[in-house]
Amino acid sequence: MTKISMEEIVERVRDIPAFPHTITRIIQLAESPESTVHDIENEVIRDQSLTATVLRFANSTHYGYSRTISTISQATVVLGFQAIKSIAMAASVSQLMARELPGYALEKEALWRQSQTCAIAARLIAKKVKYARPDEAYVAGLLRDIGKVILDTYLKDQVELIQQKVENDQITFMEAEEAVLGFHHGQVGASIAEKWHLPGDLAESIALHHEPGKAVINPRLVAIIHLADALVMMLGVQMGADGLAYHFSQEAMTLLSVDENDLQQLMSELIDLLEDEDAFKK
Repeated sequence: MTKISMEEIVERVRDIPAFPHTITRIIQLAESPESTVHDIENEVIRDQSLTATVLRFANSTHYGYSRTISTISQATVVLGFQAIKSIAMAASVSQLMARELPGYALEKEALWRQSQTCAIAARLIAKKVKYARPDEAYVAGLLRDIGKVILDTYLKDQVELIQQKVENDQITFMEAEEAVLGFHHGQVGASIAEKWHLPGDLAESIALHHEPGKAVINPRLVAIIHLADALVMMLGVQMGADGLAYHFSQEAMTLLSVDENDLQQLMSELIDLLEDEDAFKK
């Protein structure tokens, strides 16, 4: 079995583009208590494409605002700085995540649609369980499988072996990934998050979204992303090769005080939100 060296992973993570300056600046402004609505607006409107994306997202059913939002300043006031940051980050990674990933049996744009679905689900769950930063959960859900963009290259020649290991050893696809390749997509995704200087709890949620019981920095966020990912799998959204043998954590449900009835309710609400195609355009 061919294991991937740490050097190979580090080299390929280096090849992942950094956030554009405008996105980095928006992230900084969103986190600064001294920033104003006009600061955010002035940065967003530098990029016509980003401006259109923010307004499209702001008017989607995902945010549920009843009036039409027509300006960036209005969007910032109504949705908040964190929401603008999460939308900007989504716009920045959309092209990267829209690639075809044959190793995971994911067609072009499949990972993007699956990831956006997970992000919407994560924000929905976060609001349900009264998590203080639902837009942080959105970003974590969006990026939870970003490591697949790198591991796909190595997976192409090993996917049959990984699937056999899943079936024979009764383990998850992610566990089989690590056994065969030496790394799993969560670990690689966390290294990308670190390259982008994202917070430690966000990197942890990417690394451990299949293993929420191991979280130490922010167990609630990791549990939210785990449940969001599980809902995506249950819905069969753009199911790839790793949809096999998904282990659902009761521990995550207990931590968030969520029961089966809550999951059914969340599933119903998520299905309604997914009808809005605007949320999936890049």
